[in-house]
Amino acid sequence: MKINQNKLIMDSDFKVCVNETLEYKFNSSNPNKLDVIKLSNSEFHVLKNKKSYNILIEKNNFYLKEYTISVNSNSYQIKISDKLDMLIKEMGFHNGLSKKINNIKAPMPGIILNVLVKENQPVKEGETILILEAMKMENAITSPKDAIIKSISISANQTVEKGQLLLEFA
Repeated sequence: MKINQNKLIMDSDFKVCVNETLEYKFNSSNPNKLDVIKLSNSEFHVLKNKKSYNILIEKNNFYLKEYTISVNSNSYQIKISDKLDMLIKEMGFHNGLSKKINNIKAPMPGIILNVLVKENQPVKEGETILILEAMKMENAITSPKDAIIKSISISANQTVEKGQLLLEFA
């Protein structure tokens, strides 16, 4: 999914799971595309079936594709799965690629707000290890696997560039 000229464009098949109960499938040929206007980096206005919706992205986890959004002041937990995620689940496998990750690099430029771990500290998969602020949004960076922190290359209030090494796992 990408924003282009203040409109939301769906560029491949994906599934959205809401509050772990409702599932919606989308694809690029979906005739009922949403009319979306980007108001800020975390706020959007959506028109669908002549109804107006105000959407605010409250929290996001870039690596796990999990988001907390507010739609007209009602909060929802969202998980997005792309074609690869759906294929891996359909085949009965878990995404083994994330288990081979030995370091974390900045997914985007920003400022490190908080480093929540120390060297030699054990962490669990999904545990928040640092907070990166980018485009005025706080992004929780989580551990992709159970591991021990080998080294930390950044500190709080440090500016980082996309792809910069943040920390390594033992």
